[in-house]
Amino acid sequence: MEVLLSLTLLTITTVLLVILGIKYRIFLWGNRSALLLTLFAAVFVVGFLYFFYFYRTPSMAIGVEQPIPFSHRVHSGVKNIQCQFCHPYVGRSIHPGLPPVEKCLYCHKYIIARHPQILKEHRYYDTRTPTPWKKANYLAEHVLFNHQRHIRKEVACKECHGAVETMDRIRGKYFYMQFCIKCHRERKANLGCWLACHS
Repeated sequence: MEVLLSLTLLTITTVLLVILGIKYRIFLWGNRSALLLTLFAAVFVVGFLYFFYFYRTPSMAIGVEQPIPFSHRVHSGVKNIQCQFCHPYVGRSIHPGLPPVEKCLYCHKYIIARHPQILKEHRYYDTRTPTPWKKANYLAEHVLFNHQRHIRKEVACKECHGAVETMDRIRGKYFYMQFCIKCHRERKANLGCWLACHS
């Protein structure tokens, strides 16, 4: 719906500019088709840049749909399971690690073991297939984020990922440089490009 509304607004703006241009003879008559083509191209480029850089799909607000509907609210909030239990490498690696099938079945072999989604997890286990979890958080490819370093400095997970204990699905988030720099300045942490993030 938001995409349709935005495209409609862009189209109306373009039409109004063309009408005003013709009415007040802003366009030179000999170059009208070239100017109109340029105007439409400019509107298309601006629209593309808006949708590529600024528009967030509704699914990003509620979170990425996972192959098994995992609720962080239930596991981290209600059951108070610590992040490191499911993300085992976060304290000793640059990557947090996604939960392997065995980790889920550690509890769910006994708890709601006959639930259809848990049976699906059993099928992953029986076929030795990792659960195809979908990525929710994004960082530029040239940035190396070291979870281990941040855990050792006692940076709580919620400072970057938000209050996951209140979310059923992890809301999609793009981490931009300004977010990291703001936190590093507040904590008086290293701001050296190559030593901090770009190594």
